[in-house]
Amino acid sequence: MTEVLFYHLQDMTLESVLPPLLEKSLERGWRVVVQSTSRERADALDGHLWTYRDDSFLPHAIWSAGDAQDQPIVLAIEDINPNGAEVRFLIDNAAFPADSERYERMVVVFDGEDDDALATARTAWTDCKARGFDVTYWQTDERGRWQRRE
Repeated sequence: MTEVLFYHLQDMTLESVLPPLLEKSLERGWRVVVQSTSRERADALDGHLWTYRDDSFLPHAIWSAGDAQDQPIVLAIEDINPNGAEVRFLIDNAAFPADSERYERMVVVFDGEDDDALATARTAWTDCKARGFDVTYWQTDERGRWQRRE
């Protein structure tokens, strides 16, 4: 069964949250697709994932790269899975892919300060529950650590 995690961003940016979540996915041996809604966002994340920390980087490629199928992380703007990913991150209100049930995990990261993002996340939550997915909601505590909320 597909597990869907909703990460509610509050007082933090996607750029600060995404790399550690991707690192955890790679530690588990998962391949990942990160789906945004624009080429500009994908390009910005491409640069960020190479430089977000002085002592590390996340191996990845943009979907249009010739070696995207060989990369553990692919940044995409379409409903594709060139690297056979088990995990799909949806950012910037990206739509769920038609084959959502084929993924082990879907991760929806949404901006809690954006009314459109909140509405999209609520609709996605309802749809995922109706489809029988295992759905959880995550928010940070006062120390900035992710906590599962009911």
